[in-house]
Amino acid sequence: MNETRDFSAIPAQELPPCPVETTLMLISDRWKVLILRDLMPGTKRFGELKHSIGRVTQKVLTANLREMEAQGLLTRKVYAEVPPRVEYTLTALGRSLKPVLDAMCAWGERYKASVGGR
Repeated sequence: MNETRDFSAIPAQELPPCPVETTLMLISDRWKVLILRDLMPGTKRFGELKHSIGRVTQKVLTANLREMEAQGLLTRKVYAEVPPRVEYTLTALGRSLKPVLDAMCAWGERYKASVGGR
């Protein structure tokens, strides 16, 4: 079973001394990285995120979005409409992860190119 931990309540003095480990605590789940990727250009509705991410279940996507909201990486806005509309937007903290995602993208492209020639 995949257990999800909520790191939003961890006091700063209890965070790991290694900054890489701290970053991994926030974005270690594969779905979180894809959520960040898809929200970098701007606000998206739940259905748009589910469609763009692909194989994630509604339950898993909801859990990850809630955890990311609690961690301050994104905001959730609910519109009082029928049917209800919910939109997700990265906070400044969430957007600050763009260089990390850009580096992951660049590395992935280099890796794909290197194994493509084998």
